[in-house]
Amino acid sequence: MQELLPKVREELNSETMLKIIFDYIAKITAEKRLDHILMLMADMGREMILADRCTLWLLDEERKELRTSVAHDVSPICIPIDSGIVGHTIRTGQPIIIDDAYQDARFNQEVDLQTGYRTRSLLVIPIRDNEGNVIGAYQAINKMTAAGKFTQKDLEHLTLAAYYSGKSLESAWLAHEIEETQKEIIFVMGEVGETRSKETGNHVKRVAEYSYLLARRYGLTDEEAELIKTASPMHDIGKVAIPDSILNKPGKLTAEEYEQMKTHTIIGYNLLNNSKRRILKAAAIIAVEHHEKWNGTGYPHGLRGEQIHLYGRITAIADVFDALASDRPYKKAWEIEQIVQLFQQERGEHFDPQLVDLFLERLDEILDVREKYTDRFD
Repeated sequence: MQELLPKVREELNSETMLKIIFDYIAKITAEKRLDHILMLMADMGREMILADRCTLWLLDEERKELRTSVAHDVSPICIPIDSGIVGHTIRTGQPIIIDDAYQDARFNQEVDLQTGYRTRSLLVIPIRDNEGNVIGAYQAINKMTAAGKFTQKDLEHLTLAAYYSGKSLESAWLAHEIEETQKEIIFVMGEVGETRSKETGNHVKRVAEYSYLLARRYGLTDEEAELIKTASPMHDIGKVAIPDSILNKPGKLTAEEYEQMKTHTIIGYNLLNNSKRRILKAAAIIAVEHHEKWNGTGYPHGLRGEQIHLYGRITAIADVFDALASDRPYKKAWEIEQIVQLFQQERGEHFDPQLVDLFLERLDEILDVREKYTDRFD
């Protein structure tokens, strides 16, 4: 375990303290992403009370655990709800100041063993929601002054920081929960659309993962790639309105039946596009454009090239690849060499040529996803 040799610092004056508070509160108030708010809170706490590290622990009542996705210089950690000093603060709602953690029986040394860090002084305070319920805890570790000990003044300052940033945290947490719920609903609805046409739930999982990998390879941000990943399972949601006699017809469709089948793209768009949620807006684009072709011969609108939204172009490749590369109860998967040959032939015809190149460059990762979410049939 490494020994901490802190760079000794002087206590902050009031003017500097206020500047830190106001600067960070402005950033926290403007931020909507939960993970970014947590990092800003950790940074603010560390600067305010001159701690070496600061950790934000969140209470997960359902799993009966405390977790941190923000801990300076360490990976995410999960511990039992009643574990250690943080667990004690969560249970009692009382702040704690400790000068030597290893002399306190409540201290859980396992975290230090996991991280290779040596905890000395500690300051832990509860974080509360608007109704006064404890939702997490601020934990500051190792005071960086000559005395090396946290003070009552530090406790007051950190409590002030938690109060000002707590409302933003609760708001972001609620928004995060809403978005996660939306993702679950979208995925389930995507499965409904697929199972009506004898596809599997794993099909939408694979399409989502392929779409994410291709979006990142194209250069999209992680946030936008996640958006495509979340929305792509809804690409065939319009099939819920197509009659079974057409959807599951064993033979070739008549011209009239094929025209009716193609309407699932418009139906899906109309189902989704009235929402103001960006996930559903993205899903609407994918639903209506994932059967368009680069050369303009696709449907429903015969769009050509970059007239087709990038989301639709990405999902088209992911969807077709999975249809060919996965076993179904009624057919066997194509050999990978056959699929690669087809994609090379359809490069610039059916598919965006740049996306085909990027997809094939990441084929090993794509095949790993296929293996992870493979379907098992008797």
